[in-house]
Amino acid sequence: MSSEITAITMPKWGLTMTEGKVVGWLKQQGQRFAEGEELLEIETTKITNVLEAPAGGTLRRIVALAGATLPVGALLAVVAPGEASESEIDTFVAGFAIPEASSETAIDADAVTPRELEAAGLRLRYLELGEGDGVPVLLLHGFGADLNTWMFTQPALADGRRVTALDLPGHGGSAKEVGSGNAGHLTDAVESVTGALGIEQVHLVGHSMGGAVAASLALRRPELVATLTLIASAGLGPDINAAFIDGFVRASRRREAVEVLNLLVHDPALVSRTMVEDVLRYKRLDGVAAALAKIAEAWFAGGRQSLANINFSTLPSMNQFVFSYGSGLLSSVFCRPTDH
Repeated sequence: MSSEITAITMPKWGLTMTEGKVVGWLKQQGQRFAEGEELLEIETTKITNVLEAPAGGTLRRIVALAGATLPVGALLAVVAPGEASESEIDTFVAGFAIPEASSETAIDADAVTPRELEAAGLRLRYLELGEGDGVPVLLLHGFGADLNTWMFTQPALADGRRVTALDLPGHGGSAKEVGSGNAGHLTDAVESVTGALGIEQVHLVGHSMGGAVAASLALRRPELVATLTLIASAGLGPDINAAFIDGFVRASRRREAVEVLNLLVHDPALVSRTMVEDVLRYKRLDGVAAALAKIAEAWFAGGRQSLANINFSTLPSMNQFVFSYGSGLLSSVFCRPTDH
């Protein structure tokens, strides 16, 4: 019977996560659940997220109550069939030990620490993971975000290739000088980054404003771009959520930050205190307010996108155009007719 008793443990979301806080359980003790159903909410120093069931079962015992902060791998709950006795579950809980990280999976802290480089006359922050001969990947975030946008995506891609997440000018830990703030200026910076990193060909991935910057670079340097992946990209039409853009630029107090971040999520509970504090900390840095205002004016004047008609017909070597809808986001993928 003990072989049918399994553990729900504190997940590891992102390479730097060491512990998490149980915000609350979404299933009750004794309740059955199916694979993929949400079991509980967990808060980390970066995000609040839900833990989904890896398989169906019955939640026989909740070990970690709401409010508990536990290390990655710690026991949160026990899943077992109805015929498992309470004494068997007691024995399982008493004998549970957090697995030690092997030398193969242990992460060097220095390897997940952002670094800086000089490109286009600017000091820019970036984080690089992975190594190998595969075509490298460059990840570009959206307006008001930073390289932490890719905290789950970047490790998943870093198998056999370098994967670099960049803070665009005016964002994150990069310099707050943004020049005109328009697409051309940001594209100049990204192009210069590829040169500084010795990248001869790259898979470009961009979200929102970063998508338009990625597309702009692909149009300018098609020989540089192996594939182009756009997620909810700017530049594909005039419409924009002006309430978010204006609200983010102006937000300086906690209530304002909460209101604008709620526009990004379906469930406001996912906007953690830490997330709000991180936004306010960033907004209070010297030069941020002016940089964001200049970018917003260059890109979204009058509540409309000024860069609204990217002409991909000038990219004849990219012959695949695929739309996919996931989590409400429209993504577009353009690929060269070669295997990468």
